[in-house]
Amino acid sequence: MGYFAHINDLGIVEKVISINNLVLGEPANTFPGTEPIGVDFISNTLKFGESWKQTSYNKSFRKNYAGIGYTYDPTRDAFIAPKQYPSWILHEESCTWKAPIEKPEGSWYWDEETISWKEITNDPN
Repeated sequence: MGYFAHINDLGIVEKVISINNLVLGEPANTFPGTEPIGVDFISNTLKFGESWKQTSYNKSFRKNYAGIGYTYDPTRDAFIAPKQYPSWILHEESCTWKAPIEKPEGSWYWDEETISWKEITNDPN
């Protein structure tokens, strides 16, 4: 299957659909050659409009598999998940959000108020 993300005018993914590999000419044709074929099929056959980008389920291109609410960044040619916490920083290589402090080993959760990791304990108090 080939997967395509519909991007709105703000660069936000609104839906993701799949297209059969035979329509895309796979396996003989691969990304980026499959993208214009898929966009043409979506626009002209399915009549779903334009502004579609191909996304990779195994992250072999565009860094991350697109999800609803993700942003498409044309400069990075990447899909980026919504930011979990205001203090988190975008890791350029993977285009994923990372805490400003490395997570310790074990069970921890992020506390945005203190900008720190808090250990998860079984203590109910």
